[in-house]
Order: sequence, then structure tokens, then C-alpha cells
Amino acid sequence: MQLTPQVKQILANYESDNAGTKGNLARILMEGRLGGTGKLIILPVDQGFEHGPARSFAPNSPGYDPHYHPQLAIDAGLSAYAAPLGMLEAATSVTTGQIPTILKMNSSNSLSRFKEGADQAVTSSVDDALRLGCSAIGFTIYPGSDAQFDQMEEFRELAAEAKSVGLATVLWSYPRGGAVTKAGELAVDIGAYAAHMAALLGAHIIKVKLSSADLENAEAKKVYESKQIPVTTQAERVKHVIQSSFNGRRVVVFSGGAAKGEDSVYQDARDIRDGGGNGSIIGRNSFQRPRDEALKLLDKLVRIYTNQE
Repeated sequence: MQLTPQVKQILANYESDNAGTKGNLARILMEGRLGGTGKLIILPVDQGFEHGPARSFAPNSPGYDPHYHPQLAIDAGLSAYAAPLGMLEAATSVTTGQIPTILKMNSSNSLSRFKEGADQAVTSSVDDALRLGCSAIGFTIYPGSDAQFDQMEEFRELAAEAKSVGLATVLWSYPRGGAVTKAGELAVDIGAYAAHMAALLGAHIIKVKLSSADLENAEAKKVYESKQIPVTTQAERVKHVIQSSFNGRRVVVFSGGAAKGEDSVYQDARDIRDGGGNGSIIGRNSFQRPRDEALKLLDKLVRIYTNQE
């Protein structure tokens, strides 16, 4: 595997990491149809934990099979496949040697009563990630939640262990709970803050949601307005989130969110590309579609990220 100049530059931004961790980052960045471009599309399938099996897989019933998703990612030429412990254990015959995997190490569920204290349980270990041949661990924090500081401490410990054995880290940073309003979860000042916190916590790959033009925090709003920070268009908001992630020195991918129409998915990708984002981590908007439609959608996303669309 000969690294491209784009990937070499990305790896150079991770100055303190060992050869194993950089090698696993390179493995993800060089995989699939976007390999070597500095762009990524990752398929995450942790929605069964978050939303339940019927809400996740009934729209496309082959998705109940844990072999279905990594095979979709492989056939679409994606960069990596992310899933909780059981999903990865049940599909090693598909994933091993075929696609980089990310072990999602904590999860919540829709039966919980948590609101202000939104939290997730740690459901696997770094040893599990090594045993399964993963390239990275994945973890979620909820900035704003009353449980956020415990989550950050959990990630600190798991990330230190992962890095010590040469694994990369992917941090889902989703504002939620505490004093954050529902609209504020997507506000651009809060989204940029969440991305910056993920960078400060040492994440190699940062996963955030696309932001709205809303400004949630009154003190931050004064700065955005006085400094005329451009956040009117979605591409501008992506650019601002990238700037907030160590001025582009960290890989940032954006969540696909809830199921939506194809045109919206494509426009999101164009805005991510034009704003300098590294790509998409897209779950329900791919695997809830029939396989042929999902492959067609993912093919077009690849072409968008390679400036062919």
C-alpha cells in the first residue's frame, strides 16, 4: 500500500501517535473507492441499540442479518464499517481482510428515561477490538448532558489504552441533555463547540451532525455577530466546524441523520465537500433502502466526493 500525498499530509497532523495507530488510520484512509483521496464514507450500524430492531431494519428486512451491512459496505467500496460488539462478532467471516472495522464501544437505547442526563453504557473493551482485528474504536459523548464529564473520563481511559496498542479513535460528539435545547442540538455554535471538544479529547476522527444556522449560546452569539463569522449556508457551517477542529488538522466526518430523500443526501455531501469536510458516516440513509438503491446512492456519493458530480 503506497500512501498518497493527501494521506501522508493527514497522518503528519497526528504528531504524537505511534506507527501502529498511524498505520490503522492509513488503513481506513486508503480503503475503498475513496482510498487515498483524504475523503471517507463510513457505514455505521449501531441503530439497533439506539432505536430498536424494527425501527432500524424493518424498512429493509435483509438488514436484520448482521452479514448484510458489512457486505453492503464492501460492495459499495466504502472506507470502513462501524458496529457494536455483537454485530462485529457475528460477521467476522465477511469483514476479516475485506474492510477496516470500528468497534462502537458504548451505546444507549430508546427505553431509557434519561433526558438531562443523557448517557451511554460501555458495552465492549479494547481487547475486544484487538481480538476482532479492528482498526479503531468508536465512542459517543453528549456535550451538555449532566453525564458528560463521566463520558469524557471514560473516553480518556479507553482512548489511552487504544492508542497504546496502535488503534485509532473515532468520537461521536453529539450535544444533548442538560441545558441544551432541542434546536440547540444542531445550532452551529454548539456543533462547532462539540467538534472542538472532540479534538481536545484526542480523537483521531471526529463525527458530528450537520449544523443549522441557529445560534444557541447568548455569549457565543455576540462573537459570531461581531466577528461576522459566515454561517448562512451549510457549506459555510461545515467550513466553520472544520476550522474549529484544529483548523483542519483533524479528520471530521458528518452524520447522515434520519432517513431523508436522495436529493437531500446528495446536497449534504456536496456541502460537506465544498466546506472542506472529510466525508460522511451514513447509516439509515443507506441500509434502510433496498440494496440496489443503496448501492446507487453510495456510488453517487463517491462520485460527489471525487468531484465527478
